[in-house]
Amino acid sequence: MALALRRSGWHVIGVDSDEANASAALAAAVVDELGDLGPCDLGVIATPVNSIPELAQGALDAGAAVVTDVGSVKAPIAAAVTDGRFVAGHPIAGSEQDGVFGATADMFSGAAWVLCPTAATDDAAFSQVSDVVAATGAQVVVVSPERHDSLIAVVSHVPHLTAATLMRVAVGRAEKQRNLLRFAAGGFRDMTRIAAGQPTIWPAICAQNSNAIVGVLDDLISELGSLREIVADGDELQLLAHLEGARVARRNLPTTAPDAEALSEMRVPVLDRPGELAAIAMLATELDVNIYDLEIAHSPEGPRGVVVLLVESETARRLQAALSGQGYRPSIQPLG
Repeated sequence: MALALRRSGWHVIGVDSDEANASAALAAAVVDELGDLGPCDLGVIATPVNSIPELAQGALDAGAAVVTDVGSVKAPIAAAVTDGRFVAGHPIAGSEQDGVFGATADMFSGAAWVLCPTAATDDAAFSQVSDVVAATGAQVVVVSPERHDSLIAVVSHVPHLTAATLMRVAVGRAEKQRNLLRFAAGGFRDMTRIAAGQPTIWPAICAQNSNAIVGVLDDLISELGSLREIVADGDELQLLAHLEGARVARRNLPTTAPDAEALSEMRVPVLDRPGELAAIAMLATELDVNIYDLEIAHSPEGPRGVVVLLVESETARRLQAALSGQGYRPSIQPLG
């Protein structure tokens, strides 16, 4: 994040409790200088998730105009930091490399970056963080903190735990079959790559998102149990159906945000008051409408503004109807 900000023209001050990490960041030109929490235009908290609330509030109290974070759990953090200048965020990007020397300025290019506003979120703070995210090359996606945690358990948390478990199974069998790991081909390496990531962040993640993770683990265990029975019974038709269903789903995974031709701009006149962005974003979440960009344009002529959203054209009418039902008057203009 520091590298991406510096590339965009920001002057970045690094703050780290580990002096060796801080010195390495300065020597590698990841940050411009070292310092302490204090007045700044933007504070970014990139620490284990259990420490984020205290540090985010500390940054705000020290004079940061706006603060965001990059933790992979959002609901407990958003609930703990209720200052409107805090915008909870999570870039869906990274690698198994650790620390300063695993950082690249283009890590977020083309990635989804989830922002999770609440009713307390200040619209100006949200707009600033959205602009910063866009400048890194990422695509802004807006969901509620609770929905984020439910989804990320499926696509990030449990996959990491599964990769680690598969690695443990292989290591256990390798103790009896010494050449086993020499046969580790591409499929095994692909599935277990993320197990090489930094383990120290995971106890806090699992503690903060325990309910969602346990629920997905239960589903995974159930599916593996069913697959075990299929294999044990030699049921080729069921096995083919199982594998084909997974194959189709995998091929249909979205890779990036849709092309501009598939998006529509929605403009929603609103009263210029706190919480309008969050209210509209939450409604979109309930309707399963992804927002790929969102901002508010303030009117110089009175207490009104216009919320501008980019959504997929095929879902735009659904959101428009729901907003109209709540008294808004949204308009739609396809980009394509």
